[in-house]
Amino acid sequence: MDKPSHLVEFEHMVLGRHQVSSAKLRKEQGRLERSAYVMLSRIRIQGPMSIGELSEAFQLDASTVNRQTAHAVRAGLLRRIPDPDGGMARKFRLTPEGEREVDGERDTRVGELDQVFEDWSANDVETFARYLQRFNTSVERLSGQPWPR
Repeated sequence: MDKPSHLVEFEHMVLGRHQVSSAKLRKEQGRLERSAYVMLSRIRIQGPMSIGELSEAFQLDASTVNRQTAHAVRAGLLRRIPDPDGGMARKFRLTPEGEREVDGERDTRVGELDQVFEDWSANDVETFARYLQRFNTSVERLSGQPWPR
C-alpha cells in the first residue's frame, strides 16, 4: 500500500500539470507569465529588492534574475531605484503599471479559482488554504527560503 506521501506526490504532480497547461492560454491572452507574476508578487509583498536578494529568494542564478528583471523593466513593470536603506546595490520597485498588472493577474487567477471551487463550501476552501499554507511553510522551512506573508 502506498504511503500518504505517495498520494500527495501524485496530486502535486497533477497540480503542476494544470499550471503548465494553462501557461499557453495565459500567453495568448496577454497575461503575465508565471515567473514574472511570482517575481513581481514577491517585490510587491516585500518591497524593493536587488538582483542578489531576488537571486537568493528564488534560488536562481543572478544572470537568470538579471534577464527576468531586464524584461520587466523594458515592459514598464519594474524600475531601478537607489537602495532606500542606503546600500550600494540598486533595487527594483514596481511601477504603477506593474502594480496594475500584478493586481489584474491576481484578480484573474482568483476568478479562475472561484470557478474551481464553485461547488465547495467556504469552510472547505478555507481548510484547503490552511493545509496548503502549512505544506508551503514546511517546504520553506526545509529550503530555508521563507515567503513573506
